[in-house]
Amino acid sequence: MSLMSVPPGMKIAAQVSPDADDSELQFVRQMGIDWAVCWTDGEHAGHDYYARTRERFERAGIRVYGFGNRDVHNQDAIVLGLDNRDAKIEEYLDHLKSLGRAGIPYTTYAHMANGIWSTERESTRGGASARGFDLAQAAAGHWAGEFYYLPLTHDRAYSQEEIWENYRYFVSHAAPVAEEAGVRIGIHPDDPPQPELGGVPRCIFSSFDGYEEAMRIADSPNVGLCFCIGCWLEGGELMGKGVEASLREFGEQNKLFKIHFRNVDQPLPHFVETFVDDGYFDMYKAMRVLAETGFDGVLIPDHIPLMANDPRVGTAYTIGFMKALLRRAQEEGKGQVQP
Repeated sequence: MSLMSVPPGMKIAAQVSPDADDSELQFVRQMGIDWAVCWTDGEHAGHDYYARTRERFERAGIRVYGFGNRDVHNQDAIVLGLDNRDAKIEEYLDHLKSLGRAGIPYTTYAHMANGIWSTERESTRGGASARGFDLAQAAAGHWAGEFYYLPLTHDRAYSQEEIWENYRYFVSHAAPVAEEAGVRIGIHPDDPPQPELGGVPRCIFSSFDGYEEAMRIADSPNVGLCFCIGCWLEGGELMGKGVEASLREFGEQNKLFKIHFRNVDQPLPHFVETFVDDGYFDMYKAMRVLAETGFDGVLIPDHIPLMANDPRVGTAYTIGFMKALLRRAQEEGKGQVQP
C-alpha cells in the first residue's frame, strides 16, 4: 500500500498484534474498524513478515496502516551516539525499506535514550487500573525489557547539544530512505516530557518549539509527528503550546501522520492516565481541529485503563467514544472524515 493508495480523511485504527488470531481480527471488524497498526521486534521484522501480515489482515477486511519495530525504537545507541549507533541506524533503514516493499506506508519512531518512565499503577474512574507517573517517586525508565535507573542511566550526563547532533545524524540518514521507500516516519513525544531524566536531556520531542526545529532539520515530507495527545497533556505548560494550537499548526504543515488519542487527569509532576472522557481535556476539541485541518492519517486508542479485567472492554469503549466524536465532527461539517 503506497501513500497514494491511502484514502483521504480521518481513519480510526486499532492496535493489533501481527499474530492476532481470527477471533481477534473479527473483534476489530465487529467494532466497525478496518484499519490497524502493529508492532513487532527485530527477530521478526522484515519484508516477508510485514507482507504476510498485511495480506492476512486484508483477507479479514483490515488494512495495515503502520508497523513498528521495537528494536529500532527508543534506542540509546542512536540518541546518545554510542559505539553501535551506525549498526542500529542501518537496522532502522532496513526496516524502512522492508515496509516500503511490503506496501505499508507508516512507522512510528521515538527518540528516547532511557525509555518511558512510569511509577506504580494507580486507580482511575470506578477503580480501573491505569498507568501513573509521580516525578517524586520516579526511579527508572523502561523499554522492551530494559530498565534505566537513576541517578545517571548511562554513566554520565549528556548535553542538549549532543542530543540535537545525534538527532541530526539519524534523520539525515533516515529521511532520504523514507522518501525513496514511500514510508512516513511519525516521531512520538518523549513520555513523560520532562526537561531531563537520568542525566539525559529531553530537549527535542518535549515541546512545540523542539518539534518545530526537528521538522526544519529533517526538511522532508516523510518525517512528521506521531502526535500523542496524552503526552502533550502530561507536559501541560512545558509543551509551550496547547493541544489545539499545536495540532492546528502541525496539521496545516501536513506534519501529522498518526494521533494517539488518550487523556490524563492532570499535567506533571503527577498524572494518571484515564478514560478519554474523564481527563482534564475535552477530546472533541482535538477531533474538531483535526477535521478542520484535513487530517488524513489514523487515530488510535492508547494506554487504555483496564476495564472489567478484560482489555477488550476498554478498547471497545474507547473506540466507540472516538467514533462518536468523529461522527459529530462530520455532522458539523468540519472536514472530510472516514469511518
